[in-house]
Amino acid sequence: MKQVYQYFIVMGAVLWFFNAQAQDGKVYKFQAMGNPVITHKYTADPAALIYNDIFYLYAGQDTGDGKRYNIPNWLVFSTEDFKTWKEYPIPLKTSDFKWAKGHSSWASQVIERDGKFYWYTCSEHATIHGKAIGVAVADSPTGPFIDARGSALVTNDMTTEYTKISWDDIDPSPWIDDDGQAYLFWGNTQCYYAKLKDNMIELDGPIIPVDLPEFTEAPWIHKKDDWYYLSYASGFPEKTVYAMSKSINGPWEYKGILNEIAGNSNTNHQSIVEYKGAWYFVYHNGGIQTEGGSYHRSVCIDYLYYNDDNSLKRVQMTSEGVKSIK
Repeated sequence: MKQVYQYFIVMGAVLWFFNAQAQDGKVYKFQAMGNPVITHKYTADPAALIYNDIFYLYAGQDTGDGKRYNIPNWLVFSTEDFKTWKEYPIPLKTSDFKWAKGHSSWASQVIERDGKFYWYTCSEHATIHGKAIGVAVADSPTGPFIDARGSALVTNDMTTEYTKISWDDIDPSPWIDDDGQAYLFWGNTQCYYAKLKDNMIELDGPIIPVDLPEFTEAPWIHKKDDWYYLSYASGFPEKTVYAMSKSINGPWEYKGILNEIAGNSNTNHQSIVEYKGAWYFVYHNGGIQTEGGSYHRSVCIDYLYYNDDNSLKRVQMTSEGVKSIK
């Protein structure tokens, strides 16, 4: 019993040490040992980006006592082999948005266009009731990022026609289509999308509701061949489900469950990318014990496979994670 106690004392010290490292402006390397990929701090709502043949991973940092959502920082990591990872200095915080209220935010995603990197985030708005979506910009995928507008891109009063809740404008997910037109998907209980202007920081047309069964949150678009895939969290506790279409504008055909409830986490937030010839499903669970859970989440990566008819095979969540590549 004494050895077990000493083990948790040591692990607590290690967790504190690595969390402290993120504040000192340096890049740190660590080794992934399977799933969860990142074990020296809690990470949630992962969004992957492939740029210059590097796999970048963006995530919110779960902090606090594990009894509520508390995400003051967004983080960025990178790898080229899924074994050795780099963690960069904190690139963006809730407090970097002057219009945001408090010090905690929700899910986000980064996309690159014309050599600039746009980070779509969501936070509580200081003066307009409800959650709001902002966008930050940087010249590097690792930041630092700054507020690109000085104001929110989407606020709750813009979507009250569709739902009266105050937290429906969350989980922004950008997509640039083959013709260069950019879109933003987002939502909770109701999925929305809208075109973005070429500058990536203004809407370019109306907000359009997307008809999806049992939609909860966390929309993500990816494309393979002629098919668009819209995956999202469904129910609560959440599973990940998906729909398919031949057009980014729909209609979307519901295809069913992609990922089951992820460990002991009520939420299930995914990103899907192709990297060096394989497809990867990036998600979070509550897998770091003994304090992991719905408010102390951890990023995991497993493989994504396709059926002969282009539908998706159900993800197999593993402790081993994905293999290291050259």
